[in-house]
Amino acid sequence: MASRARVRAPELIGKGGWLNTGNKELSLADLRGRIVILDFWTFCCVNCLHVLDELRELEERHRDTVVIVGVHSPKFVHEAEHQAVVDAVERYEVEHPVLDDPELATWKQYAVRAWPTLVVIDPEGYVVAQHAGEGHAHAIEKLVQELEAEHEAKGTLRRGDGPYVPPEPVASDLRFPGKALRLPGGTFLVSDSTRHQLVELDADGERVLRRIGTGERGLVDGPADRAAFSEPQGLALLPSTDATDGGEGGDGLVIVADTVNHALRTFDPATGEVATVAGTGRQWWQGSPTSGPAREVDLSSPWDVAYFDGRVWIAMAGVHQLWTYDPQDGTVRAAAGTTNEGLVDGPAEEAWFAQPSGLAATEDRLWIADSETSAVRWLDREGRIHTAVGTGLFDFGHRDGAAEQALLQHPLGVTALPDGSVAIADTYNHALRRYDPATGEVTTLATDLREPSDAVLVDEDIVVVESARHRLTRLRLPEEAVRVASVAHRTQRAATEVGPGTLRLDVVFQAPAGQKLDTRYGPSTRLLVSATPPELLASGDGADTDLTRELVLADGVTEGVLHVSAMAASCDDDPSIEYPACHVHQQDWGVPIRVVPDGERRLGLVLAGMDSGGAEGE
Repeated sequence: MASRARVRAPELIGKGGWLNTGNKELSLADLRGRIVILDFWTFCCVNCLHVLDELRELEERHRDTVVIVGVHSPKFVHEAEHQAVVDAVERYEVEHPVLDDPELATWKQYAVRAWPTLVVIDPEGYVVAQHAGEGHAHAIEKLVQELEAEHEAKGTLRRGDGPYVPPEPVASDLRFPGKALRLPGGTFLVSDSTRHQLVELDADGERVLRRIGTGERGLVDGPADRAAFSEPQGLALLPSTDATDGGEGGDGLVIVADTVNHALRTFDPATGEVATVAGTGRQWWQGSPTSGPAREVDLSSPWDVAYFDGRVWIAMAGVHQLWTYDPQDGTVRAAAGTTNEGLVDGPAEEAWFAQPSGLAATEDRLWIADSETSAVRWLDREGRIHTAVGTGLFDFGHRDGAAEQALLQHPLGVTALPDGSVAIADTYNHALRRYDPATGEVTTLATDLREPSDAVLVDEDIVVVESARHRLTRLRLPEEAVRVASVAHRTQRAATEVGPGTLRLDVVFQAPAGQKLDTRYGPSTRLLVSATPPELLASGDGADTDLTRELVLADGVTEGVLHVSAMAASCDDDPSIEYPACHVHQQDWGVPIRVVPDGERRLGLVLAGMDSGGAEGE
């Protein structure tokens, strides 16, 4: 076995303490003899949620040798609240110990630069691998097998039960509901996301009439008592004039964004039947088809759905795009966004989004809650994207007033109001906000709502999904908005100090053991660089195939954010395998930088492997 570089792992420190350990504090010494995988995540990040799902099978297969430790490292202020982390651990069914690190102490010790990042520590307490982004489960699986064999032979592997202690279950009718829809009969249909069900509630929004789905994760069609979902979210009624790809009329059918199944489903309230109409159950990766028969094209974490301009629009949070599903011909296609993460307006195919999570349709526009940019945006009928509120990935807060200076914090839902304005489920501010296009003003309608994620208009009332209070809450729409004190925030990550002039960007990618770069059809790597503000870079922006690039920082611009998107494809390196398995590794970084006279001249970002260039450890 080839020798591998090892670095002693820093201790795990977090002011918020430990979750899922039965109130026991853990240290690396307690985990000696086990293979430890640190998962640096934050619960707002859909890529982090993808990694949680990627790790579930590995965690189960190697439960006696591997301990996964989630290191929760917040981006938003709300994510630094301990109770919010407790809620997220339950919401996303995290079944391993979690360290709550609100001050990013462990993040800094491990020189992490991106969510998500995985760090592998061997049984002797040394870091042996680091991977940023998604799609690394296959590489980590192989590394775990090698470490098991190596340390079994050395006598340094310790098998047995891990430190995970599940929390006590809590009884409630709903558990972290996601979205809601008012059915034609006046009842409410709610996506009970953590319990993998849909729930129909009486018109009072409280009494449970029926549950749809077994409550177990799965992708199963059929009657309500046998169907299965996986963290369903968005809901929308199909108009009666359309037909599904199965040939049935759309009368009364509900389209469901079945998020973790990467699928669209239909639910017939009259019969209780559930059917899959789009998606394969597999997650979309770069290079996969972006249009075609709906049941043959992969999707990626569809979070919400809305019927607009003759099609079902999909907030495809997992790839920062909007897609459409045409119920008439049973096709899907990417309709807006480039898959790059950020805030760029213009023609739909050139726009950038950041985890769009809420949709609401009116006659002339489709409203969009673009959660990671803390923005509200819209699509017009000419196919152009506009921003109403929000400036980018790193500015957020609670500020009313003129839209160009107003601030939100990770909104997940939008609801069109009768006067042409839009209500905003301002999730991490625990508030319901309103944007009025006629005046260009943002106001606050209600506060003290716990993680609102959606709202439904009912006559003169608005019914809010209070996700973290596990209920629907009915509010009267006030004539005058509530005024709140202004609060502005920036992401608390420290800026990387770099020197003026030329900055060498190195994206580190080492193909996993037993694999090589896939060069059969041309270059197997891609690097895209841009900046906010764009004036930060004098040269070096744009796309190319080399993972190393010289950037030239412009004179006079002293701070900003470098946006780096890297992709690499690797395949099995074994001539005896007729059809080698290939894997795409991809990650987007937003790196805040500050230009100082004696700053670094190299910026190293690890896609996969270990950085020997020195920048990551400084």
